[in-house]
Formats: sequence, structure tokens, C-alpha cells
Amino acid sequence: MKEPSMNRGLKNRHLQLISLGGIIGSGYFLGTGYVLEQAGPAAVLAYLLGGIIVLCVMLCLAELAVAKPVSGSFVLYAREHISPTWACGVGWAYWLNWIAYVPSEMIAAGIIMNKFVPEVSQVWWAVLFGLIVTVINLFHVEKFGESEFWLAIVKIAALVMFVGVSSLICFGVIGDQGFIGTDILLGNGGFAPSGYWTVFLTMVIILVNFQGSEIIGLAAGECKNPEKSIPIAVRNVTWRIIALYIIPISLLISIFPWNQASLEESVFAAALGSYGFGWAGNLFAFVVLTAAISCSNSGLYGSGRALHALAKENMAPKWLGALNKNGMPQNSILASVIGCWLIILLYTIDASETAYTYLLAVSGFTGAMAWISICWSQYNFRKKIIAEGLEHTLKYKTPFFPYVTLFGIWMQVICLVVIAFTEDLRSTLYVGIPMLVVPMIWYKLKKWRYHLIVTQK
Repeated sequence: MKEPSMNRGLKNRHLQLISLGGIIGSGYFLGTGYVLEQAGPAAVLAYLLGGIIVLCVMLCLAELAVAKPVSGSFVLYAREHISPTWACGVGWAYWLNWIAYVPSEMIAAGIIMNKFVPEVSQVWWAVLFGLIVTVINLFHVEKFGESEFWLAIVKIAALVMFVGVSSLICFGVIGDQGFIGTDILLGNGGFAPSGYWTVFLTMVIILVNFQGSEIIGLAAGECKNPEKSIPIAVRNVTWRIIALYIIPISLLISIFPWNQASLEESVFAAALGSYGFGWAGNLFAFVVLTAAISCSNSGLYGSGRALHALAKENMAPKWLGALNKNGMPQNSILASVIGCWLIILLYTIDASETAYTYLLAVSGFTGAMAWISICWSQYNFRKKIIAEGLEHTLKYKTPFFPYVTLFGIWMQVICLVVIAFTEDLRSTLYVGIPMLVVPMIWYKLKKWRYHLIVTQK
């Protein structure tokens, strides 16, 4: 099932940081303020629950990716273990998801650079970063892996720095406020000032930020020794996600009143700035810039591999499945790039913040469909293996099957139900459902037409 023509140039360290690059985007550094506004300190529960869902999805993906390490993996898994029609729908929806999301990160980078260099407009900065990401993705896959490795390191270093400084503030080592304890955490309406229902509402937003972890599966066909590196990457990335989200957020709400959080600047910078660390604003602006470029980089990688997989499965034009001399799916990458440029072009017409936030909203439904598809595929795959008496042949097994798998599926279904009954989030479904259903209808009509031609002959 392996694709020998795909260049297996990704090392284990690349694989781990590629996934983190897709997850720790500008939305985390900028959007946390919105989450705190809605849920208060209880937001940490939303991040924790979101992290557990990620863990379930990643464990399911690890079993599939070790058994069949192919590029564009979950499209193939869905075709084999759910149905070709569903695979076509979820594959195209996933591709469109990144085509909407990658420009939003480029635009975020443009907004930040415009503040530093106001003479150059946001749009031209977005175009520049788009060109940089395009060039990186057309190189040898190892070059992409190396660039993503160092971009992700910057984000991780910033979060580690924040944890260190905020810990010293919390315990009174830095500043004249003394030991803070739970004074700020519980001092503005308690732990859940808006009620615990907001945990589920904000978790929907948080899951959008977590999207990108599945890129490990898309990269399976290009990593060295997948049987060893994928389980290690899944295990390490999952716990690092929880550590890099839960610990910083817990310290943030312990040193900074939740009702002072806003979307005007990174809440991490605002928290440190309130204790006299004025340099934190510029530092986190740079970190958000790095996060935006990194997320665009890994997102374009993921969209290119998904489109390549669709072409290989005869669900997209065949020319999109071609590889260049470096073993890179050049045509599918270029098609993805063109899609991103079209979105950026639309942004030049409407450069308001509404356009940026709407691009982020589109990612919610389609990303959840990809994750549900991964868990669903693993569930059917394991059931089939058990029925054939071949469970002992699996080199990696999702633990606590089927409970982990079913929890991952149904928690995301609950999130989609929450979206349907929340007025502010419902627009996600208006765009997301057609993105899933239209390709499925197209595929069905294509199969019906082919069957009709064969029958007539």
C-alpha cells in the first residue's frame, strides 16, 4: 500500500513539529481573548476537553497510519472503510477547509506587519507571505519539514517563556503584588461566571484551533520508518498540545482578570504588560507572525496532499496526482495555491475584520468532518480485523477500543449540534454542509454516468 514514488524525506522531529505547526496558529494567540470573554476561567475546561478529543482522534489515526502509511491517508481510509462517496465529500471539504483557512493566516500576518510598517498595506504583506509559503512547499519535502520545525520552535519557546514568567508572577517572585494564589482566578464572578454551558460553546471555537493535528496522517507517506515514527509523533504531539495549551491558559487566568481580555491584542502580551513587561507586546506580535506563517505553511502542505490523494482515487482530475522530480505533488500544491490566492483576492475587495473572522468560521464544520471520518474509519477497520481474526497482526492498536473511538466521534457530533443551535456559529453550517454534500452528489452522478455508459455498451 506504500507509494514508493513519494519522497520519504521527513524525519521524526519534522513529523512532530509539522503537526504542532498546524495547531498553534495565530488563532491561539489572538483568539484566546474571545474564549476568556465568553467562558471566564472555565475556558481551561474547554481547552482540556478539546485536548482529550484531539487525543482520541490521534490515537485512531496512529493505528490506521501505521497499518497503511500512505500520503493523503484519511481520504484513502474513508474510501476503504466507510464509502468512496463519503471519502470524496470529506476529502474535498477538507481541501476547501484549508483553502479558506490558509489565507486567513496570511491575512493575520499582514495585519500584524501593517502595524509595524504601516506604509505597506495588509494585502501586500499577505501576498508576500503567500509567496514565501508557496516557494517553501514546492521545494524538497525535507526543506518543508525543516522550515516548519524551526517556525514551530519559536512558538513553543514563546509559550515556555510565558509559563516561566507568569509562574514567577503568580508566586510573587516578580513584582510587588505578592503571592496571587486564586485571588484573580476566582475573584471576578467565580470559576464559571457565565455558567458551564459556555464550556461547550467555546470548545467549538477551540477545536478549530486544534485542527492540523491530522496532518501527521497526511504526511505518513513521506516520513522515514513510519511504523516507529508515527506512534512516537502521535504520543508526543498529543501531550505537548495539552501542555502548551492547558498550562499557559491556567497561568494566564491566574494572573490576568478574564473580564479584561479582548481581541485587540494578544491576551498573553496584555497579561505580561499589566505587570510592567512592556516588551511583551512586540514579542508576541512577532510570535503571532511566526505562528501565522507556520500555520499557512503546514496548511498548504495538508491541502496539497489531500488534493493529491483525491486525484489518485479518481475523485479529482488525474493531472493533480502527478509528482515532480523531487517526489512532490507539484500540481496539487499549485492548484491549492491558486485557491488561496483567489481567497486573498476576495479579501482585497473586503478588507474588514468580518472577512477574516468568517474565513475562520468556515473551518469548524469541515475540520470536524475530517476528524469524525478518521475515528469512523478506524472503528470499521478494527471491527473488520477482529472479524477476520487478524487483530494480532496490528503493529499499533488504539487503546481502550471501542470507547476511545466512540468518545471521539460523539463528542464532535455534540459540538456540531451546539453549532446548529447557536445563532453566532450557525453560519458555519450554511457553508460547511454544501462543501461536504456537493462533492458527494457530483461523485454519485459521475459513477451513475459511468455505469450508464458501460451498460449501454
